[in-house]
Amino acid sequence: MNAELPPVAPDVVAAAVESLTSRLRKKLDAAIESYAAVPVTTEDGVLRVRCGEDAEVTLTPGPSGAVTDAGQAVCSCLLAPRCLHRAAVLGACPVADADAVADADTAVEQATAVAGGAGDAVSAEGATAAGATAAQVPTSETSEPPQVTEPTGPTGPTAAQVAAATGLWAATAAVLASGVPAAGAVPQAELLRAAHTARLAGLHRAEAAALRVVRGLRGARARHDGHRLADLVANVRELLLTTGLLAAADPDPALVGTARRSYRPGGALRVHGVCREPVIAATGYGGVVTHLVSDDGRWFSIADVKPGGPARARGAGTASVALGSGALDHARLARGGLLISGATLSPDGRLGSGKGVRATPVAGLSWTSGPLAALFARPLAEAVAERLTGSPGADPEQAEQTARQLIGCDLVLVGAAGDQLLAHALDPAGHPAADGLLIRLTPANGHPDLAHTANFRQLASRPGLRLRVIGRLDAERAATLRPLAVGPVPDTEATLRLPADWQGHADLGYDRLQGAHFPPSDALPTVDGLGGVPADPLAEAPLWRLRRLVEVAVSGGRRAVAEPARDGDRSEGGAALRRSGFRSAADLAAALTSEADRRTRDVFGRITEPDPDRYARAWLATAVYLAGTERALIQATWQPSASDAT
Repeated sequence: MNAELPPVAPDVVAAAVESLTSRLRKKLDAAIESYAAVPVTTEDGVLRVRCGEDAEVTLTPGPSGAVTDAGQAVCSCLLAPRCLHRAAVLGACPVADADAVADADTAVEQATAVAGGAGDAVSAEGATAAGATAAQVPTSETSEPPQVTEPTGPTGPTAAQVAAATGLWAATAAVLASGVPAAGAVPQAELLRAAHTARLAGLHRAEAAALRVVRGLRGARARHDGHRLADLVANVRELLLTTGLLAAADPDPALVGTARRSYRPGGALRVHGVCREPVIAATGYGGVVTHLVSDDGRWFSIADVKPGGPARARGAGTASVALGSGALDHARLARGGLLISGATLSPDGRLGSGKGVRATPVAGLSWTSGPLAALFARPLAEAVAERLTGSPGADPEQAEQTARQLIGCDLVLVGAAGDQLLAHALDPAGHPAADGLLIRLTPANGHPDLAHTANFRQLASRPGLRLRVIGRLDAERAATLRPLAVGPVPDTEATLRLPADWQGHADLGYDRLQGAHFPPSDALPTVDGLGGVPADPLAEAPLWRLRRLVEVAVSGGRRAVAEPARDGDRSEGGAALRRSGFRSAADLAAALTSEADRRTRDVFGRITEPDPDRYARAWLATAVYLAGTERALIQATWQPSASDAT
């Protein structure tokens, strides 16, 4: 994937790949890798990629910034549009989000309606330009998206939805059976085509999961730094679970999902800046999200995320806020406030910037006063318990929204382990809490263009330092927080000493802590040594054997799962799990390896590849069990008794 190229709608990529001959399809993966490294020239919004001496591919993104129509991708060669150059360049582009495609569809519909009402005959391209608004990616609302009616009623999926889910299940099962090495451009195109069919059928949750799987496959094959096999496993699990239930006509409306974030009137609001968070997306977008709190303690945010990657994330921290007069930038908003009239809100608290919204800058609050001080008054374990309520079958967007709600706490640093800081929570009197809960702090983003890692190095050398932290729970690790900002703890000398213009806190992704911002070493109290790095209950649990099996199944395919069984290692892992009390895990592991090693023969006695459906079901059962058990272990690590055992 080339971050300089615009996102492309799934159906456009799928159609380009399907138009190729079988001979050209065999060359497609190599061509994508080659063209992804070719420089991109941009002029007046048109992007050009030179593919040899006689071919140049031209991309003309629509108002949403994405290529959403086949006519927006043109090649100059004689075989166009059914040529390898065009399909390879489109394959090197990021996959567009569902909302960006919906923006384009809505713009065309609105423009066509306007043109029809006026009696004018306009081209589709002209209609798009006439009716389109300044649409952005889902995390950047510079205009109000249309209201969407969420599905209601326990009637179950329609026949078209069942058929779309069945097709998407089959495409995913085939990818799972083959593994990442064999999941090249052609299998990805089949997934994208099935995802497009799911979108047309209104299966928004399944479509979003399919797009995440394709992005994960691309990241794994290209070995991107930001790729995590655990994320790909979770997305494959979500996609198979959702489509499997829909294909069985499960009536739960949550399985269908919603197409867009619906905005509702919010009336008058007074919000106070808390911190800024840089955003670097795997799809090539970058920017900033500024988090705010209202007088009654509700969380809100204003985002500015556009194509540009890390460079834009770094510069967006001081960009103007697209709300109200635009006289305020994100750096000042994070330490100031806004008085908003006619506010519009998305369900996740994102503030819209429609024509009727008015915003006036007001003085901000420090973290020690008003609703900001209340963020640190609640017991940490109690706040965490509310955010770990998800389950493997829950809507991932809703579960993520709950888990990503920011948490405030006061901590004392006690040591460091690799890139992590170790800390204890402080009680209201400023002393380490009696429950002894050990908390791990890890950088929210390790990209070298951001300041997180450098700030962690400064903090790691000062055990005994008291910190007031705003961060996000890491729902996949034992008792772990990802700090976004830090500030001084009141009524102590052993804490930060920040400049006055920082308004009492440092945004760890943008502000860089220096030696002058820390107290002298003799002001830091001595803390008890840890006696070595504490064990991670999740990492040390015998479930790592099952986790490895589930991950190998995705990364290597069914043959990689079957190999240990053929070598006589079928019972070793199961026996270890049984000795540790994980009998269900052992049974599921045995069923998965047995199914992976199952062989079928045709009428002539030749060995053939078995139907991937049964293998996908065995893997899904194992993955769902693993996710639920690991979530229970993570919840236990936030309990004082678990910390004491550690």
